[in-house]
Amino acid sequence: MNTIDRKLRERLLVAPRVEGDRLMLGDAVLLAALDGSRALTAGERVALQGSPLTTRRLRTLALARRQAANDAWQGSRGMLRAADSGARLTQLATDDGFWRLHFVDSGGARRVILQLLPDAPFAARLLREGALLHVLDGAGAQVLAGRLDLDGECECDWPFGDDPAVHFQRHGAAFTVQMGS
Repeated sequence: MNTIDRKLRERLLVAPRVEGDRLMLGDAVLLAALDGSRALTAGERVALQGSPLTTRRLRTLALARRQAANDAWQGSRGMLRAADSGARLTQLATDDGFWRLHFVDSGGARRVILQLLPDAPFAARLLREGALLHVLDGAGAQVLAGRLDLDGECECDWPFGDDPAVHFQRHGAAFTVQMGS
Protein backbone atom coordinates (compact mmCIF):
# COMPACT_ATOMS: atom_id res chain seq x y z
CA MET A 1 0.00 0.00 0.00
CA ASN A 2 1.50 3.36 -0.98
CA THR A 3 1.62 6.40 1.29
CA ILE A 4 -1.40 8.13 -0.29
CA ASP A 5 -3.58 5.01 0.02
CA ARG A 6 -2.48 4.52 3.63
CA LYS A 7 -3.26 8.15 4.54
CA LEU A 8 -6.64 8.02 2.81
CA ARG A 9 -7.55 4.80 4.60
CA GLU A 10 -6.44 6.31 7.90
CA ARG A 11 -8.58 9.42 7.33
CA LEU A 12 -11.64 7.32 6.49
CA LEU A 13 -11.11 5.25 9.62
CA VAL A 14 -10.88 8.16 12.06
CA ALA A 15 -13.00 10.80 10.31
CA PRO A 16 -16.58 9.83 11.12
CA ARG A 17 -18.18 11.46 14.12
CA VAL A 18 -20.82 9.44 15.93
CA GLU A 19 -23.40 11.15 18.13
CA GLY A 20 -22.92 10.03 21.74
CA ASP A 21 -19.57 8.36 21.01
CA ARG A 22 -17.31 7.98 23.98
CA LEU A 23 -13.97 6.39 24.73
CA MET A 24 -14.78 2.67 24.91
CA LEU A 25 -11.33 1.33 25.92
CA GLY A 26 -8.85 2.71 28.40
CA ASP A 27 -5.29 3.72 27.57
CA ALA A 28 -3.86 0.69 29.41
CA VAL A 29 -5.80 -1.70 27.14
CA LEU A 30 -4.88 0.22 24.00
CA LEU A 31 -1.18 0.46 24.94
CA ALA A 32 -1.04 -3.26 25.74
CA ALA A 33 -2.51 -4.00 22.31
CA LEU A 34 0.04 -1.69 20.68
CA ASP A 35 3.05 -3.27 22.36
CA GLY A 36 1.74 -6.80 21.80
CA SER A 37 1.63 -7.72 25.47
CA ARG A 38 -2.13 -8.35 25.33
CA ALA A 39 -4.42 -9.03 22.39
CA LEU A 40 -7.79 -7.33 22.22
CA THR A 41 -10.73 -9.59 23.00
CA ALA A 42 -13.53 -9.99 20.45
CA GLY A 43 -15.69 -7.56 22.44
CA GLU A 44 -12.89 -5.02 22.64
CA ARG A 45 -12.33 -5.24 18.87
CA VAL A 46 -16.03 -4.61 18.27
CA ALA A 47 -15.91 -1.63 20.66
CA LEU A 48 -12.85 -0.24 18.86
CA GLN A 49 -14.46 -0.63 15.43
CA GLY A 50 -17.70 0.95 16.59
CA SER A 51 -16.15 3.99 18.22
CA PRO A 52 -14.29 6.50 16.03
CA LEU A 53 -13.26 8.35 19.20
CA THR A 54 -11.58 5.21 20.57
CA THR A 55 -9.95 4.61 17.17
CA ARG A 56 -8.59 8.18 17.18
CA ARG A 57 -7.24 7.64 20.71
CA LEU A 58 -5.49 4.44 19.56
CA ARG A 59 -3.94 6.39 16.68
CA THR A 60 -2.77 9.16 19.04
CA LEU A 61 -1.16 6.62 21.38
CA ALA A 62 0.50 4.85 18.43
CA LEU A 63 1.94 8.11 17.12
CA ALA A 64 3.22 9.07 20.58
CA ARG A 65 4.78 5.64 20.97
CA ARG A 66 6.50 5.96 17.60
CA GLN A 67 7.79 9.43 18.48
CA ALA A 68 9.17 8.11 21.77
CA ALA A 69 11.00 5.36 19.86
CA ASN A 70 12.31 8.01 17.47
CA ASP A 71 13.63 10.16 20.30
CA ALA A 72 15.04 7.24 22.28
CA TRP A 73 17.11 5.54 19.55
CA GLN A 74 20.79 5.38 20.47
CA GLY A 75 21.93 2.24 18.68
CA SER A 76 21.19 -0.98 16.80
CA ARG A 77 22.84 -4.40 16.87
CA GLY A 78 23.44 -6.95 14.15
CA MET A 79 25.09 -10.31 13.71
CA LEU A 80 26.93 -12.28 11.06
CA ARG A 81 24.44 -15.10 10.60
CA ALA A 82 25.35 -16.97 7.45
CA ALA A 83 27.56 -20.01 7.42
CA ASP A 84 30.66 -19.70 5.26
CA SER A 85 29.48 -20.54 1.76
CA GLY A 86 32.66 -19.40 0.10
CA ALA A 87 30.85 -16.40 -1.40
CA ARG A 88 32.10 -12.95 -0.52
CA LEU A 89 30.14 -11.11 2.18
CA THR A 90 28.29 -8.24 0.51
CA GLN A 91 25.80 -7.13 3.16
CA LEU A 92 24.86 -7.30 6.85
CA ALA A 93 21.69 -5.96 8.49
CA THR A 94 20.83 -4.95 12.02
CA ASP A 95 18.34 -7.01 14.01
CA ASP A 96 15.83 -4.15 14.08
CA GLY A 97 15.97 -3.88 10.27
CA PHE A 98 16.85 -0.17 10.28
CA TRP A 99 20.45 -0.37 8.99
CA ARG A 100 22.47 -2.23 6.38
CA LEU A 101 26.21 -2.52 5.95
CA HIS A 102 27.30 -3.03 2.34
CA PHE A 103 30.77 -4.21 1.36
CA VAL A 104 31.87 -3.28 -2.16
CA ASP A 105 35.03 -3.41 -4.23
CA SER A 106 35.83 -0.02 -5.73
CA GLY A 107 38.88 0.40 -7.92
CA GLY A 108 40.77 -2.37 -6.15
CA ALA A 109 39.92 -1.05 -2.68
CA ARG A 110 37.32 -2.51 -0.36
CA ARG A 111 34.68 -0.02 0.88
CA VAL A 112 32.06 -0.25 3.60
CA ILE A 113 28.79 1.67 3.29
CA LEU A 114 26.35 2.26 6.13
CA GLN A 115 22.78 2.67 4.87
CA LEU A 116 19.85 3.93 6.97
CA LEU A 117 16.61 2.47 5.67
CA PRO A 118 13.98 5.15 5.03
CA ASP A 119 11.25 3.46 7.09
CA ALA A 120 13.28 3.68 10.32
CA PRO A 121 11.18 5.77 12.74
CA PHE A 122 14.18 7.97 13.56
CA ALA A 123 15.40 8.44 9.96
CA ALA A 124 14.18 12.02 9.57
CA ARG A 125 15.71 13.06 12.89
CA LEU A 126 19.14 11.59 12.12
CA LEU A 127 19.21 13.13 8.65
CA ARG A 128 18.08 16.50 9.98
CA GLU A 129 20.53 16.52 12.92
CA GLY A 130 23.51 15.24 10.94
CA ALA A 131 24.37 12.95 13.84
CA LEU A 132 27.83 11.39 13.99
CA LEU A 133 27.47 7.61 13.70
CA HIS A 134 29.87 4.81 14.56
CA VAL A 135 29.85 1.20 13.45
CA LEU A 136 31.77 -1.07 15.82
CA ASP A 137 32.61 -4.74 15.45
CA GLY A 138 31.88 -7.27 18.21
CA ALA A 139 35.22 -6.49 19.89
CA GLY A 140 34.55 -2.74 19.92
CA ALA A 141 36.90 -1.76 17.06
CA GLN A 142 35.65 1.02 14.81
CA VAL A 143 34.57 -0.15 11.36
CA LEU A 144 33.19 3.20 10.21
CA ALA A 145 32.52 6.70 11.56
CA GLY A 146 30.73 9.49 9.76
CA ARG A 147 27.61 11.48 9.11
CA LEU A 148 24.83 10.41 6.78
CA ASP A 149 24.56 12.12 3.41
CA LEU A 150 21.18 13.17 1.99
CA ASP A 151 20.63 9.61 0.73
CA GLY A 152 20.98 8.24 4.28
CA GLU A 153 24.41 6.69 3.68
CA CYS A 154 27.98 7.16 4.74
CA GLU A 155 31.00 5.23 3.59
CA CYS A 156 34.71 4.76 4.03
CA ASP A 157 37.52 2.38 3.13
CA TRP A 158 37.35 -1.01 4.84
CA PRO A 159 39.81 -0.44 7.72
CA PHE A 160 41.02 -4.01 8.29
CA GLY A 161 43.31 -6.37 6.41
CA ASP A 162 40.94 -9.32 6.59
CA ASP A 163 37.89 -9.80 4.40
CA PRO A 164 34.74 -8.53 6.23
CA ALA A 165 33.33 -12.06 6.80
CA VAL A 166 36.60 -13.25 8.32
CA HIS A 167 36.99 -10.10 10.39
CA PHE A 168 33.48 -10.23 11.87
CA GLN A 169 33.77 -13.97 12.54
CA ARG A 170 36.99 -13.37 14.51
CA HIS A 171 35.48 -10.48 16.47
CA GLY A 172 32.26 -11.84 17.93
CA ALA A 173 30.26 -12.16 14.69
CA ALA A 174 28.45 -8.98 15.72
CA PHE A 175 28.38 -5.26 15.08
CA THR A 176 26.61 -2.18 16.42
CA VAL A 177 25.52 1.11 14.90
CA GLN A 178 25.44 3.92 17.44
CA MET A 179 25.44 7.66 17.78
CA GLY A 180 28.69 9.20 18.87
CA SER A 181 29.96 12.54 19.96
